[in-house]
Amino acid sequence: MNVAKNWSDYELIDMANGEKLERWKDIVLIRPDPQIIWKNKTSPKAWEKADAIYKRSKTGGGAWEYKHKLPLSWQVKYKNLTFNIKPMGFKHTGLFPEQAVNWDWMIDKINSAKREIKVLNLFAYTGGATCACLSVGASVCHVDSSKGMTTWAKENVEASGLKDKKVRYIVDDVLKFVNREIRRGNKYDAIIMDPPSYGRGANGEVWQFEENIYELVETCKEVLSDDPLFFLINSYTTGISAKVLENILSLTVEKKYKGKLSSGEVGLPMKNSSLVLPCGIYGRWEK
Repeated sequence: MNVAKNWSDYELIDMANGEKLERWKDIVLIRPDPQIIWKNKTSPKAWEKADAIYKRSKTGGGAWEYKHKLPLSWQVKYKNLTFNIKPMGFKHTGLFPEQAVNWDWMIDKINSAKREIKVLNLFAYTGGATCACLSVGASVCHVDSSKGMTTWAKENVEASGLKDKKVRYIVDDVLKFVNREIRRGNKYDAIIMDPPSYGRGANGEVWQFEENIYELVETCKEVLSDDPLFFLINSYTTGISAKVLENILSLTVEKKYKGKLSSGEVGLPMKNSSLVLPCGIYGRWEK
């Protein structure tokens, strides 16, 4: 498992009873996590210091309960990147800290290329990967079907001091956009995607991971340049193995471009513990 060990502004303090206790800079949150099926708290008193807790509703969804008044948003840093954190309606904060593992990997790959790399970031959310790639000189096409998430990504790019870098923001259904790029003849040296389990495109297009992921990767193969650097798929879809993502890349990208395939899990280390919280999976093709 690849573990995100290099944070200072984020910390997984404890986890038990389906919940995780986290520090986001100076603010401590409790959020649900289905992977945490054990009962024992390692630091029981630490839970009393939480500023807010996300409570699930028995009828679906949930809401934040605030023990202390919090700012509408605040910032956390990862190395030279800055992200705006906002508690959202469905337990999220706008950032997945375990993705630092993938950011570091992308940064290393782009730095090692010693040329300008054109990156296509699909399902790009609030732009963590966009910021990472821009920070080392890549140009990025950031695509997401949510206008609100794209606005948030712009805020993160600006907060990270990267607004003058080469970035293009597209609010669209990713498959429709990629098909248009094929027709235009546009090419990219690297592709990143973090598709949801289920979602809707900008015009109501339905996305289901198991039904649509293979077609999307097969299509994306057609916008890779003659000398591609990497292709990364990240997923949080329950029941899908990391090896499945590697198999998809083997049957698509690897058939056209010979390189190295790998897959695995990403996770977060718990403070003062050997425990690690599994947070998602990835499949990678790299030159």
